[in-house]
Amino acid sequence: MAEKQPTSQTKTPDSSLNPVHRGVERRYRALLEFLADPVFVVDVRGRISYLNPAFMKVFGWTLEELEGKHIPFVPEHLKEETRQGIKRLLIEKVIHGFETKRLTKDGKVLDVVLDGAIYFDEDKNLAGQVIILRDITREKHITRRNEALYRVAKALPQFQSLNERLEFIIKEVQDIIGLRGASVILLDEKKNEFFFREAVYEDGKTGKRIKEIRFPADKGVAGYVYRTGKPLIVPDYPQSPYFFGQVDEKSGYQTKNMLDVPIRTPDRIIGVLCAVNKKEGEFDEDDLELLSAIASTVASPIENARINEELNRSYEEVNSLNKAKDRVIHHLSHELKTPLSVLSASLSLLTKKLSGINSKDWKTIMDRAERNLRRILEMQYEVEDILQKKDYTTYYLISALLDACCDEIEVLASLDAGEEDIILSIRNRIEDLFGPRESVSEKISLDAFTDSTIQALRSRFVHRRCHVEVKTEKTPLIYVPRDVLTKIIEGLLRNAVGNTPDGGKIEVSVKNSETGPELEIRDFGVGITEENRRLIFESYITTRETMQYSTRKPYDFNAGGKGFDLLRMKIFSERYNFRIDMTSSRCAFIPCDEDLCPGDIKNCSYCRTENDCFNSGGTSVVVKFLEADAFMINGKANQR
Repeated sequence: MAEKQPTSQTKTPDSSLNPVHRGVERRYRALLEFLADPVFVVDVRGRISYLNPAFMKVFGWTLEELEGKHIPFVPEHLKEETRQGIKRLLIEKVIHGFETKRLTKDGKVLDVVLDGAIYFDEDKNLAGQVIILRDITREKHITRRNEALYRVAKALPQFQSLNERLEFIIKEVQDIIGLRGASVILLDEKKNEFFFREAVYEDGKTGKRIKEIRFPADKGVAGYVYRTGKPLIVPDYPQSPYFFGQVDEKSGYQTKNMLDVPIRTPDRIIGVLCAVNKKEGEFDEDDLELLSAIASTVASPIENARINEELNRSYEEVNSLNKAKDRVIHHLSHELKTPLSVLSASLSLLTKKLSGINSKDWKTIMDRAERNLRRILEMQYEVEDILQKKDYTTYYLISALLDACCDEIEVLASLDAGEEDIILSIRNRIEDLFGPRESVSEKISLDAFTDSTIQALRSRFVHRRCHVEVKTEKTPLIYVPRDVLTKIIEGLLRNAVGNTPDGGKIEVSVKNSETGPELEIRDFGVGITEENRRLIFESYITTRETMQYSTRKPYDFNAGGKGFDLLRMKIFSERYNFRIDMTSSRCAFIPCDEDLCPGDIKNCSYCRTENDCFNSGGTSVVVKFLEADAFMINGKANQR
């Protein structure tokens, strides 16, 4: 065999050796340099005397850099283990299959299996150690990946809720890769925003804060991954072109490095699986491959769980709407039957009072009134039948309308008897009674108008011991009809006072916001249950059970009403281009609709002080207007 030329890893055989020994040394060197596994030789003091080409390829150091030195590749936390291993080698002379970790020149951590032996000089004195290292990082990664995928696939069916599934997935990712934090980011398609559906960090508080954050779907690393469908490793996140500091700012957490991969179903990307701040070293292709494999495995189960969650939510909403329908039926029955019964009794009394008068005129009028009163009662039952989806034909409905029109014409004709142009008179009368009315918008100072309106309304709830505090700041003019704004303020204030026990308080404020002037009416009353919060603006509904409902004097506690106030405001908002937002928390002492508040803090067995009541529940309604100039440009077309 031809002698190998000296390289950075190979030195010329020692000329002091005899020809036989030199030949043996050359053969051994050729063998070591042929090996694919890293080999190095150290003397009795642990200093390098030889290393093969495979060592340089795997760990990055050359013989010139390390000859006569110790190799700086033992991780700090493994130095004591290494010292014990050397002692074991000196005792046992040979060791096999010792699994540990070593560092490369650039700081990457490798899993290795170490085989070692000591060797002696010609005088049989200890001369040093020969160590062979086998890099098993890739093997271990594949094993961990396969085990992880198996655990995930096996465990996913055990979790019914989406949150439980996501938490399990994230913890698996954290354990396998060694992360300080991980999250599942999903897309809100309606708002085109990302939100953290689940986030698990070493610091539990960070995960909770992050789950409250939303950010635009085109921002950050997640935005790039979602847009391109390609995974992305970002080693220095603050200095990268994908840096989006809003999430770190709001969460109070510093992201140093990041790996994001798409969560892809067969037809679309539904989100991003995000890993941050790897504990040891930087993210590499093995981490990317593992995270991508997990994302592919869990994409369909996540989507199925999300769909199942939406179906359950829809089912709950249908049940809520069904309850609302029942309330509507009972509420209409109460609102119509009670006043009609009073009217019927009043007409009977009036008939008795007039019985001594010999005149056919009052009898005709009274007969007509009683007849129409009976018809209204019949219509009430018909409405109830319609709402309950009972059989009801178009013929009876049209006949009832025709009869109503005939009686109205008869009344109008009797009122205008003797006039020549009775048709015109009837037309004008109908126009006055039933004709459409248009509210005219005008420029109004919201702060001054609110203050004066509240002052004018105070006399209506003077019998209530509720403190109404008004705070206003100067705001730009808004563009809205005066009567509409009055109805909004009055309706919100009446609802606030009616839901606040005596001794409670209501805060009315007018201020400027980024979008324009805002009116907020906040009460510290009983609050609204979660079910009713979903329905309150969408349907004709009262927030109390029908059996508890009673129409008392306006502004009384639990006075009730006809259920139209908030629905009417919602219609106004669409017509005049403003926005209504409501937040509410139900009093913790009376969590259900059927639970009753005593109506006076002094008589409440739950609240010992006023502050107990103020902190137990309440409702805030915010009305957001456009400035008049902005409305004239953007909103006028919406006014009808």
